[in-house]
Amino acid sequence: MSETSWSPPTLLVTVDLVILTLRAGELNVLLVERGVEPYQGEMALPGGFLEHDGEDLLAAAHRELDEEANLAGAVLHLEQLGAYGDPSRDPRGRVVSVAHLAIAPGLPEPEAGSDAAGARWQPVGAVLSGEVRLAFDHLRILADGVERARAKLEHTALATAFCGETFTISELQQVYEAVWGVEVDPRNFYRKVQGVDGFIVPDGHKATRGRPARLFRAGARASLHPPIVRPG
Repeated sequence: MSETSWSPPTLLVTVDLVILTLRAGELNVLLVERGVEPYQGEMALPGGFLEHDGEDLLAAAHRELDEEANLAGAVLHLEQLGAYGDPSRDPRGRVVSVAHLAIAPGLPEPEAGSDAAGARWQPVGAVLSGEVRLAFDHLRILADGVERARAKLEHTALATAFCGETFTISELQQVYEAVWGVEVDPRNFYRKVQGVDGFIVPDGHKATRGRPARLFRAGARASLHPPIVRPG
């Protein structure tokens, strides 16, 4: 086909957001109830179309997070997760979504806005198991986001952000178990954590709650060498 006879296909671009946090010891994802067609009334990841040709993808992601859930996207570190472009993924036409991921502690209750009829935190396990159904191909996007989060705990010090200023190794283990979705052998976990120099450092005190246990603080190391690998 010659260049003079070829015309590019009509292509629309959206951003979708996988926002993860821990609530009551469970990994949760932010979902919105769609207020418009397609999939009106169904749950979905927050997101939407670019507002204009000059809008940057990251700026659009921050804007959608603020508009659909009233969360200050600007204070969250959003990273690009991937692009999703199956021709049949959206009944409105050829729509490519560029998904973004954020993992943060202490996120507040969302408030629905824009074209979202509702917004809430939902345990990730209930969504991945099919108990809560998602519109579009958002289940695939969520699964990719959760896998990225789980890998981050293996290779970075992210888990300490979900603990208090001081914490026990048992409390740190609970973060890993919540994100990974598996139980961890305490002795192996203790050995692995202590084997990463600079990951956590002793606080010099013991916990007064429950059985006395040594307290630790986050160390200066951002990446873990060797990594703390998931069981199995």
